[in-house]
Amino acid sequence: MGRTGEDRRTTVGRVNTNQSASVATLVEWLHQFGSLVEQNKGYLTDLDSAIGDADHGSNMARGMTAVLNQVADPGAADALFKKVGMTLVSSVGGASGPLYGTFFMRFATGLGDGTEVTPEALVSSLRAGLDGVISRGKAELGDKTMVDAMTPAVVAIEGSVASGESLADATRAGAEAARRGRESTIAMVARKGRASYLGERSKGHQDPGATSTTYLFEALAASLDGV
Repeated sequence: MGRTGEDRRTTVGRVNTNQSASVATLVEWLHQFGSLVEQNKGYLTDLDSAIGDADHGSNMARGMTAVLNQVADPGAADALFKKVGMTLVSSVGGASGPLYGTFFMRFATGLGDGTEVTPEALVSSLRAGLDGVISRGKAELGDKTMVDAMTPAVVAIEGSVASGESLADATRAGAEAARRGRESTIAMVARKGRASYLGERSKGHQDPGATSTTYLFEALAASLDGV
């Protein structure tokens, strides 16, 4: 449940400012994401078999295993997520490693060197991560990529936090927006990546990158439940 009541909230505009996410909570996010990837790696690979290289699930599972081996002593938030990004770049093959790695390395830039992350910092970090993915992948909405799930998720979280909603409620809204974005990729014709080689034949298939990105935001919501 999100926090309500004047005794739990101070505002600048309508942003809730006495909430924060601890580094421990963000580590839990990584564990939740790793668990979802592991549970669904076969499904992710099946999706990728239809329009890609049939390795998205195995690649992401390998990468998240490597990440989770690095977070036992997390330290400061910015250093933690820089390490996460670098680990994904070095351990995940194909486009997923550079894209997810870039997301987390850019995400790290807005977190600061403390062990608590404010709602504003979380929002700006998510936006930085999205901008990094767009810049690295040269993709935009409608290209049938992870951007189609990530963009609506970040926009929803931004709007919810700006309206004074709790982090729990904001990230739930983000997860729901990501799911809608993921579903929208089914009807799209791919314009980026290996799937673009199929042209019209890519239509009717759900994008694997948008699917794993949805797990990312579902994991974030799960880790912040009750904050």
